[in-house]
Amino acid sequence: MSGAVTLRTFVFIDALQPQLASYIGTSAQGFLPVPGDACLWIEVAPGMAVHRLSDIALKATSVRMGEQVVERAFGSLEVHYRSQSEVMAAGQLILDRLGATLESRLPCRVAWNEIIRAVTPDHATLINRQLRKGSMLLPGKSMFILEVEPAGYIVYAANEAEKAAHVTLVDVRPFGTFGRLTMMGSEAEAERAQEAAIAAIERINVRAGAAPFRSAEP
Repeated sequence: MSGAVTLRTFVFIDALQPQLASYIGTSAQGFLPVPGDACLWIEVAPGMAVHRLSDIALKATSVRMGEQVVERAFGSLEVHYRSQSEVMAAGQLILDRLGATLESRLPCRVAWNEIIRAVTPDHATLINRQLRKGSMLLPGKSMFILEVEPAGYIVYAANEAEKAAHVTLVDVRPFGTFGRLTMMGSEAEAERAQEAAIAAIERINVRAGAAPFRSAEP
């Protein structure tokens, strides 16, 4: 692999939650994940580097690829499999090829974090016209919105929020400079989702001295 590669995002998800797995399936150009699959989401720069990393993971393990996106500046890939150990093996191979560890990845910065309570009908209608892949936002519900950088970390935050709260996934966008998440629920459930998502980001940002890839974050 020629040139230096920056590991922007590297997250292991032990079990994709039903809504997130289904949402990924609405845009996945490869093999569709199902709820309960283990998942690895990686984002690097330059973007074209994802092709070699995908090749390494797919040739050496049984993981299936759901996403591979090359943008102007960054490249992202998602692989999944029912066996956590198989996904972890793919991740370790990629880290080895990059000469990296978990601590080499960029930290996650929260750019925006807010709950909009009792969303108005006009606001809900406008959002529903803009976001067409997830569930609709209902008037009167509370809306949890989160924006992070690098973008790929939003997938882990979304999965942990869905684990912790009875919320509806409206939108998750893990590509570009910023990752964005929109969830809907009662005020209490939106707050619970928010707490879980921020706790997930804090786990990502823990630094612990050049450790190898492990099964839990970070």
